[in-house]
Amino acid sequence: MDVNSVSASTKASASVAETAAKKATLDYDTFLTLLVQQMKNQDPTEPMDATEQIAQLATFSQVEQTIQTNKNLENLLQSSTLGQAGSMIGRTVTSADGTITGVVEQVKVFSDGLIALLDSGKEVVVGPGVIIS
Repeated sequence: MDVNSVSASTKASASVAETAAKKATLDYDTFLTLLVQQMKNQDPTEPMDATEQIAQLATFSQVEQTIQTNKNLENLLQSSTLGQAGSMIGRTVTSADGTITGVVEQVKVFSDGLIALLDSGKEVVVGPGVIIS
């Protein structure tokens, strides 16, 4: 896999993640707006059943917790990836096909993986089959 295809893959992954985050926020905001409007416009002579209202509030709470959990998981994965990248500098890396070997001078971090920049000027996508010694 060459660097250009990794870069394109990274951009595609980033846009998918951004779209998902925007959609989750939109759904969250839409749910809140609908709940408020429903409460404003309900018939005072026949108010919403308390059980139904509690169920809607519980759903609202679950949506909010899910968004927060996803944010925390993204931060944890980012931290783990940065730690992995830092530990590779100065180590010898051999590509999965065995054609490229060198000492890692830098590591580029992308949302879907790492690219090791070697002392030879070549780049190796860090993934399955790569040997780090």
